[in-house]
Amino acid sequence: MSLTKGFLLVDNPHRFVIVRKEPPPMLQPQISRPLFPKGYVESPQAWLTWSHVVQRLTAAKNYWLCSVRADGRPHVIPRWGVWLDDSFYYDGSPETRHAQNITENPHLSLHLESGDDVVILEGLAQALQKPAHETAVAVAQAYTAKYAALGYAPEPQQWDGGGLYQVIPRRVLAWTKFTDDPTRFVFETNPENT
Repeated sequence: MSLTKGFLLVDNPHRFVIVRKEPPPMLQPQISRPLFPKGYVESPQAWLTWSHVVQRLTAAKNYWLCSVRADGRPHVIPRWGVWLDDSFYYDGSPETRHAQNITENPHLSLHLESGDDVVILEGLAQALQKPAHETAVAVAQAYTAKYAALGYAPEPQQWDGGGLYQVIPRRVLAWTKFTDDPTRFVFETNPENT
């Protein structure tokens, strides 16, 4: 067992289980440069702000979600979702491949569509079996504001039996010009291998 950013990560032989221990504090990331091989990015001059990343995560329409199958093969799928209260929320059937994958291994990556204004998030995903009413209402409202014109406006109670997922960020890489402003945001104490 290990404590990760307000969550207890319990490892049993069949799956990881994430149990909330306390409400997460507002995120205040450690900001640094990503680690690059020698000669890759010589002398970046600028830094991105966390507010820039939050704006991109909030405004994005499509997100690429990468989870890992039990046999180690990656699975990538485009998802609609919302950034709310320092977490990414998305929904879907518990029978989907990505839902099955995060039951076995909650670690995933989330990428936005742009290869120019890049945001790559690594985090822990959890299925919210019956989300708190306040959470369900806020997520449904955010989805409706973003996707109603595209035909999707969920009701908060539709997730009472499951189907809503939360991703808690651990690390984010972002840049608008790779050689000038690559920035790493870390939400844990050990930023190695990022």
